[in-house]
Amino acid sequence: MTKLYDISPPLGPDTPPFPGDQAYVQTWTATLGPGCPVNLSALTLSPHLGAHADAPLHYAAGAPAVGELALEPYLGPCRVVHAIGCGPLVRLEHLAHALPSLPPRVLVRTCRMAPTAWSDDFSAFAPETLDALAARGVRLVGIDSQSVDPADSKTLASHQRLLHHGLRVLENLVLDEVPEGDYELIALPLRLTHADASPVRAVLREL
Repeated sequence: MTKLYDISPPLGPDTPPFPGDQAYVQTWTATLGPGCPVNLSALTLSPHLGAHADAPLHYAAGAPAVGELALEPYLGPCRVVHAIGCGPLVRLEHLAHALPSLPPRVLVRTCRMAPTAWSDDFSAFAPETLDALAARGVRLVGIDSQSVDPADSKTLASHQRLLHHGLRVLENLVLDEVPEGDYELIALPLRLTHADASPVRAVLREL
């Protein structure tokens, strides 16, 4: 039987948001009982909670919302690369051992265990790393940290390189149990027509 890796963190009231983001809030608009045959809930949350796909609208005015994006980058051959202990920035030398014959999707594991609380001490992409990956035909990048840019960045240089190259991105992945190697990625965003991001249920399937 083909093995599946669920690389999405749990999403609920305990999910830590990026400072300033809307936390997960769930209320009940109906509950099972006499005269009511169903439970119905309402959710309020940032679309950047948990595993998610950023849209260009997140970092460029007038750019496409997540519901306008083609699905092809989020589905297909993918390589998981370990860069554990790389420090504040993932540089090309941290990925050098896995660069030959790259598939169009690259996910980078930077931490030994996915965080369960907010911390700004995480690894992000160096902008020139994204340039180099795009030059090699990569169409989507992913990372197991909260952002492709450092938490205190005001210029979002790596997000701007995503925009420049038309790269798609996944953030907040959980790659703790995933060995380096090639997989099939399945991580489709919702068709949210006005949103700057979308939660995804990201899965890797062994080839």
